[in-house]
Amino acid sequence: MSTMTAERTDAAQAAAPFFSCRNLNAYYGDSYIVQNVSFSLNKGEILALLGRNGAGKTSTLRAIARASSPELHSGEVILDGVKLHGKPNYFAAQAGIQLVQEDRRIIPGMTVEQNLQLAIISGSVGWSFERIYELFPRLAERRKQEGVTMSGGEQQMLAIARALARDLKLLLLDEPYEGLAPVVRHDIAKALREVRAAGITSIIVEQNAVAALELSDRAVILDTGEVVYDGSAKHVLDSEELRHRYLAI
Repeated sequence: MSTMTAERTDAAQAAAPFFSCRNLNAYYGDSYIVQNVSFSLNKGEILALLGRNGAGKTSTLRAIARASSPELHSGEVILDGVKLHGKPNYFAAQAGIQLVQEDRRIIPGMTVEQNLQLAIISGSVGWSFERIYELFPRLAERRKQEGVTMSGGEQQMLAIARALARDLKLLLLDEPYEGLAPVVRHDIAKALREVRAAGITSIIVEQNAVAALELSDRAVILDTGEVVYDGSAKHVLDSEELRHRYLAI
């Protein structure tokens, strides 16, 4: 490879987004749920993925995570230069994508620390338990308590902590504020800002659109499975027309 060609390659890699999905099309059976969805993120950004109920937000998140459903029929998912489409579903997690689902999936009969230990049985290790406990002091206090007996907010902290315990590059959060009191939502938001400061990229699906926008750098709005807005989160907060038309707020 010539010097000039090498320089062009280096420049292209430097300009490439940290994460991108291009023309994602995903189905539940015959139902066409995710329709040509495309957007990208730089390293360390937080993106709010918004829309009304049924707009395809969770389905898009699951398609990016290469969950078993919806089925990804076509499109590209690229993280840190690694192509994840066309590979086995589990490869996404190995590459650094972690999905924190709405139901949190805390394992019954296991303590907080056992839930964290189970997260790192296979795959590369991420944050140390000490660092996780610094981020979530409540988990340190309850490390020997059965995870499912904690409050909803504490279970959400544990769900995020399990993702951080692995070698994490892209954190996908589905309704992280669901059912939580304002003071707990504040604690979760503060932790996610610290996660961003550590260079981890995040995508948040959240019905509380204002809270998600206040936390995020950018926003993508979906309507019936398609992208209708891709830009700054602040612009959505400032635009009554956008919020009323697509978010009903």
